[in-house]
Amino acid sequence: MDSPSEQIERTHEASLEILESVGLLVHNEKARSYFAKHGCLVDAETSVVQFPPSVIEDFRKAIPPSFTFRGRDPIYDRTIPEQGPVIVTGSSAPDLIDPVTGKERRSTSADIARIAHLINELPGYDVFSISTLADDASEDYFTLARLYPALKNCLKPVRSTATDIDDAEKVLRLGYLIAGGEAAYRERPFITHHFCPVVSPLAMDYDSTELLIFFVEQGLPVYPSIVPNAGLTSPMTLAGTLALGNAEFLAAAVLMQMVKPETPLIYSTLPTVADMRTGAYVSGGIECGMLHMACAQMAQFYNVPSGGYIGLTNAKINDAQSGFETGMSTLAGLLAGADMLNMGGLLDALKAFDFAKAIIDDEIAQMLKRVKRGFEFSEENLALDVIGEIGPGGTYMMHDHTVEWMRRTALLPKIAERDTRALWEQDGSLDAQARAMDELRQILGRQNQAAFSPEIEARIRAEFPEMPPGDSKLPEGW
Repeated sequence: MDSPSEQIERTHEASLEILESVGLLVHNEKARSYFAKHGCLVDAETSVVQFPPSVIEDFRKAIPPSFTFRGRDPIYDRTIPEQGPVIVTGSSAPDLIDPVTGKERRSTSADIARIAHLINELPGYDVFSISTLADDASEDYFTLARLYPALKNCLKPVRSTATDIDDAEKVLRLGYLIAGGEAAYRERPFITHHFCPVVSPLAMDYDSTELLIFFVEQGLPVYPSIVPNAGLTSPMTLAGTLALGNAEFLAAAVLMQMVKPETPLIYSTLPTVADMRTGAYVSGGIECGMLHMACAQMAQFYNVPSGGYIGLTNAKINDAQSGFETGMSTLAGLLAGADMLNMGGLLDALKAFDFAKAIIDDEIAQMLKRVKRGFEFSEENLALDVIGEIGPGGTYMMHDHTVEWMRRTALLPKIAERDTRALWEQDGSLDAQARAMDELRQILGRQNQAAFSPEIEARIRAEFPEMPPGDSKLPEGW
C-alpha cells in the first residue's frame, strides 16, 4: 500500500470500522439523543454509540469547505484555506517567564493585556488564542478575566473557551456589550469558541460536548480539537494514532452537522507520541509534526480546513531547541497543507508563555507565509528583459527592477541577525532573545490603538463591576 491516496482511503475506512465496531463512549445525553435521532446505535446501559458508515458519509458531506475568523476590525478577518496559513498563538499556559527576573511565575490578567497588545502589533499573527490563564481571577470571572483584557487590547480575532453554559452566556454578554448589542455581535462574532469534546481514547465528555452543541445551536463560530497521545491514549504507532484520532474527529464533526447542517469547522488536532522512557508529553517531538502532516492530508480528503497546535516545544527556555522544534514542525505542517498553525509563544509543552519567544515565533510565522506565497511564477517574474539588458558580467544592484522588487521578493526580518560580525559586536553582540526583548519594550511602550472607547468601557463595568483593569502598561523594570 505505497500510494498516498491508498493510505488515505484505508485510514478513512479504518476510522469507519472503529466507529462502527468499537464505538464512542458519549457521556452527554444531549449528544446521545442527536446521534440516536440520526441513525446511530445508542446503548442505553453503557452510553456507547456506534456509527453506521452511511451516517458518517452522509453528514460529513454537509461540512463547509472553509472557516472564517472574524476580528473586532474587519480588516483582520481571515478565511481558511484561501487565506492560510492563519497563525494563532498557543493558549492557556498557567505560567509566564517574567521579563525582569527570567523566572517562571503565575500569569495574571495584566499579563494577558500586554500579550494581547503585543499580538495586535506583530504582523505574523492572525488570531489571538488567549496565551495564559489569569491567576488573579475570581471563580466567577475565571473566563472573563482572560477574555476581557484580550479583547480590549487586540483588534484581531480572539479565540476563547468557557467552563459551562452559564459562563458561555457571560462571554456572549461581554461580546454584545462591546459590539453595541446582540444583533451587532451576531452579525460580526469576533470571538471564536474552541473545545476538546473527545477525550482519547474514544470518549466524548459532558461539559465540552455540551458547550460545543450550545455554540453550534447559536450559529456562532466554534470548532473542536482532537488530541490523541500515542502510547498512552492511542496506539503506539503513527498509523494507529491517526486512524483513532481521525475517527474521533469524524464523530465530533458529524455531531456538529446533526445539530446544525453546514456548520463550519476545522479539522483541528494536537496528536503526540509519548516519550515512553518517562511518559513525558512530547508536543515538541517531530512525530507530532508528522502526525499533523497526516491530519492535513485527511482534511484535504474531506475537503475541510485543517490545522492545530503545530510548532510547540518542550524546551524550558527560548533556546536552540525551542527554535528547531517550532521551525521544523511548522514548516512540515505548512508543506503538507495545514491551514492553521497554533504556534506562538509557549514553552515547556504549553506550560509557560515567553514574550521573546512570541516575537521570534512571529518572525518564523512571516517566513512560513513567505514560503506559502512561493515563487509567484510568471513571465514578468522571469525578468528576461532585465537579464538581456544587464548582459554577461553586469550588476543588478542599481537597476530599477531591483529597487522595485527588493521588498516584495525578500522577507526583511527584524530579529534574525544579518550584519557582519564587526557590526554585530559594535551593536552589543545581542543574541535573538535580547533583540526580541528590545522589540517587546518598543511595542509595549507605544500607546495601544485597540483599547476600548470610554463608552464601551462604561457599559462593560456597569454589568461586570469586578472586571480587572485590562490595561496594557509597560511595568517598571521591563
